[in-house]
Amino acid sequence: MQVQQPGADIGLLATRRRAMGPPCLLTLPRAPSPFATVAAAAAATTTTAAPLQSTGLGSARLVPARRWRHGADRLRLSPVSTVAHEAPRTGEAPSKAEAFDWLDQWYPIAPVCDLDPGTPHGKTVLGLSVVAWYDRGAGAWRVFEDACPHRLAPLSVGRVDGKGRLQCAYHGWYFDGAGACRFIPQAPALGPPVHANRRACVASYPCVVQNKVLWFYPRTEPEHRDVLQRKRPPYMPEIDDPSYFTVFGMRDLFVGYDVLVENLFDPAHVPYAHKGLLPSFHEEEDPGRFEQDQECGDPIKMEIEEANIHGFLSKMNGGNIRFVSPCTFHGTPATKVAADGEAAAWFMLVAFCIPVAPGRSRLIWAFPRNAGVWLHKIMPRWFSHSVTNRVLDSDVCLIHAEERRFAATGLDNWHKACYVPTSSDGMVVAFRNWFRKHCRHQVGRGTPQPAELPPSPTRDKLLERYWSHVAQCTSCSAALKAMRALEVALQVASVAVVGLLAVAKQGTLLGSAVQRAAVVSAAVLCFAASRWLSGYIQKTFYFQDFVHSYN
Repeated sequence: MQVQQPGADIGLLATRRRAMGPPCLLTLPRAPSPFATVAAAAAATTTTAAPLQSTGLGSARLVPARRWRHGADRLRLSPVSTVAHEAPRTGEAPSKAEAFDWLDQWYPIAPVCDLDPGTPHGKTVLGLSVVAWYDRGAGAWRVFEDACPHRLAPLSVGRVDGKGRLQCAYHGWYFDGAGACRFIPQAPALGPPVHANRRACVASYPCVVQNKVLWFYPRTEPEHRDVLQRKRPPYMPEIDDPSYFTVFGMRDLFVGYDVLVENLFDPAHVPYAHKGLLPSFHEEEDPGRFEQDQECGDPIKMEIEEANIHGFLSKMNGGNIRFVSPCTFHGTPATKVAADGEAAAWFMLVAFCIPVAPGRSRLIWAFPRNAGVWLHKIMPRWFSHSVTNRVLDSDVCLIHAEERRFAATGLDNWHKACYVPTSSDGMVVAFRNWFRKHCRHQVGRGTPQPAELPPSPTRDKLLERYWSHVAQCTSCSAALKAMRALEVALQVASVAVVGLLAVAKQGTLLGSAVQRAAVVSAAVLCFAASRWLSGYIQKTFYFQDFVHSYN
């Protein structure tokens, strides 16, 4: 199959090999480390057909006419960082050739490893509420509009029945993998077949599993059912390479799409915003510098190339970072071949920034690597997520406030309000130029969205982890359940030991003082361990504040 990519090469978000520290730290390089040109990998990407699992691309034909509402004529341009009193936007609108079509793109739903095939999963992308569920009959994932045609109840709170059909939890209507209604319990068996009416169908989106991630295309019209033949999601062959080990993660954030992307493209913030979380050291020579700060901040040289509607390429010392619009970031080191001809250590960072709603976005990350694989195999995935979440927390409390200030200033005035004189901000400026030229500082959304940012949440909600990550992560939710059980077991053990001591006083079971002291010590240790575990659970899976002045 001839693959058509919306841009030159697949792009990656790069990380320094040394500053990256544990592979679970989701950060950009503070200063680039040995990387290789992305040209070879990109060339291989564009010539190698990706293994795909088609998941119901033809189901769009069953979409009822009344529900075809995600076409180009329904595209809603929502300012990502605007307020109600913002002045009218100035400047000429981009031409049709230059205007970015947000609905003619593939968007990731979630890593497949975090999707339980036994239950539906609700997500919001571009303001569209969708539900992903596993069609056991066809052995494929499906993505539907998250609204039952009966009374518009969310299908994401429904269930998958024994026959592999999606059931609405409100009145029990059943739908097959193509979106057709198969059974309405309230309809008489000998009456008219009301379930066969087109109005009983659910809008179905084209979707595909690629690189172990479920993607969907946000158009439901019949002409888009074979969109995969024309356009496909970005493909990273390393993720499917059995010699690589990849850790996936996902988190919802109370920050908008544009400031999240801007933060990921800012390597200069790493030693300062993540102080105490990541190692710091000097890498670049800066002749004439006589003062160094303890964070080891350095100039970062970068060159922006191939800037167009499809994204851009950033070349830095030792490697490349590519942005494939609208949400893919791909970074690699310099070469896959070492000086001795053997395979070189290859570290990658792949990130997807998904616009959810004004002031809301979702981040999916992956760390493919072929070095230190044994360490990743023994390190629990939930532990790597706990470290990554700590890094994200140190970013979110800064860029959330930044977004509000951009909104007050107006994104049309971004270049005037922000002073970016050094090359370290090259990728940030390149993204803002792309966002201005091709999008007019706006994200196109499939449904009407408010023009202003939502109210700022409290700090505990801004940095909360359970609903934003743990509830969506199979590894972290399983670890939380196990730790809760262990906490209860420790508490029960401490009480049982105290009871044993009380009973022993009545008899000769614990005759010596040493034995009684040992029993008391065991009870104290069990209780102390349960208290420590309770605090660890709270910090790891629910909330842990981050104060930069203390780090």
